[in-house]
Amino acid sequence: MKAAIYARVSTDEQNTDMQLRELREHCERRKWGIFAEYVDQGISGAKVSRPELDRLMADAFRGKFEVVIVWRFDRFARSVTHLLQALEKFNSLGVDFVSLQENIDTSSAMGKMVLTVIGAVAELERSIIGERIRAGIRAAQARGRTLGRPKSGPSAGDVWASVKVQGKTIRETAGALAISPATVINRLKERIG
Repeated sequence: MKAAIYARVSTDEQNTDMQLRELREHCERRKWGIFAEYVDQGISGAKVSRPELDRLMADAFRGKFEVVIVWRFDRFARSVTHLLQALEKFNSLGVDFVSLQENIDTSSAMGKMVLTVIGAVAELERSIIGERIRAGIRAAQARGRTLGRPKSGPSAGDVWASVKVQGKTIRETAGALAISPATVINRLKERIG
């Protein structure tokens, strides 16, 4: 089995020596060959795109290895959602995932079960957030708040004056007021009510 080792530290003052040593030892115990080591040095885990993580993902799509091994989840993913998205990609590609410190190995039944629980918790979290957002929108609407971006550009009255009073076409009005023809039509609909 070929393994991809991923290690990361957030600052240039830190180093990945301890992570890499333990990851290499684990690969040796499991008799996994190491395809490559991907090391992001001095890069925050909050960043979506990291050079070595991007390279690892590209190599996963090319089928270069069968397992990704990390020291801890937080070295690899910026959030549970990010982790689950990556694990879903790995799963679809037939790539297993091992996190040493959390003792997770998706090639084992227990590892798959733990991953399923993590996925369920993340899904619950997304549902709760969605419910809170919808409740907040309902409360704001009940208080009479207008949602969305404020309208910019000319008012419905300005558009009405251009089209109906001055007799300009929709295209002429759009050009004169520096808005799209669709916005002209929408403003006219607002005026007509």
